Amino acid sequence: MKRITIKDLSKFLSLSTSTISRALLNDKNVNEETRKRVLDAAHTLGYKPNLTALSLQSGHSKTIGVVVPEMITPFSARVLKGIQNILYPIGYRIIITQSDEDPMIERKNLQLLEEFNVDAIIINLCHETQNNDVYQSIMDLGIPLVFFDRIPHKSLDVSKVIVNDYITASLMVEYLIKTGRKRIVHIMGPSTIRNVTERMNGYKRILMKYNIFDENLIIQTNGMTFQDGKDTIKQLLNRNIEFDSIFAFSDTLAMGAMHYLLEQKIRIPEDVAIASFSGTELSSMVYPQLTSVQQPLEKMGEIAAELALEKIKDNSMPSRSIMLDAELVYRAST
Repeated sequence: MKRITIKDLSKFLSLSTSTISRALLNDKNVNEETRKRVLDAAHTLGYKPNLTALSLQSGHSKTIGVVVPEMITPFSARVLKGIQNILYPIGYRIIITQSDEDPMIERKNLQLLEEFNVDAIIINLCHETQNNDVYQSIMDLGIPLVFFDRIPHKSLDVSKVIVNDYITASLMVEYLIKTGRKRIVHIMGPSTIRNVTERMNGYKRILMKYNIFDENLIIQTNGMTFQDGKDTIKQLLNRNIEFDSIFAFSDTLAMGAMHYLLEQKIRIPEDVAIASFSGTELSSMVYPQLTSVQQPLEKMGEIAAELALEKIKDNSMPSRSIMLDAELVYRAST
């Protein structure tokens, strides 16, 4: 079946193509009666708008790009639900890309979204500084960037939605100490992510406060996977380093560590307590259920979308940084 075009509508209604286009874009210069005729005819003939062409005429694509590091865990999906809550009811579409924790893939994704003429980009980066030049060049083109969870170097003036990683990590580590734990391992994650350093600093501050800090208990991983968490704890056990608890940067790292401990017949939480940061559904889907810092992920997505809409409306508006509260959820792993 032949695709119905604006030219077909023009012939059917005996109106100019420019009048048809303006009516479809709700141009105030087209009277209501004409607009209704155009819309009725479009419905009758089965006209589907060429969104690329319309975006060129209106200056807006009604599309927002989203870049996330991974889609394996529920983290990104929960944030996306929040973004959709705000954007879908007002007619926006979302293009989702995944960097797979690779700055070069993230770079290509950003360039792709630029080519798609998106109105704004919402991003959870995978490296604090490596793609700063791309972020800046995209903003120089007038495309707003809004960051959530992981944020770029402070030299970039951007809107962002975060939680206080330093404080919430401190509170979780202090909770472990108050339950009697003194040899607390911290599985860090890659240092190229600012959150990793913030959470480590929170961990370190509390252990130094209680005079039980041991640098040998900080283990940095190269990745963020289940296997990275598993390998870290295997390494500690092979080195005969004693520990009675673990605070992991993420749920996946904590779950990998938990899996290896259980394989070695080490009891959780009797022998080793485990806590993590992120608080996705994964933390309640393992046994024993995982104590975690639970971030308001859906709310994070909603606010990121609202910040993007603010910038689309007026890109000269000052950038805003929104800090959300996170909740410590205590479960059976501690």
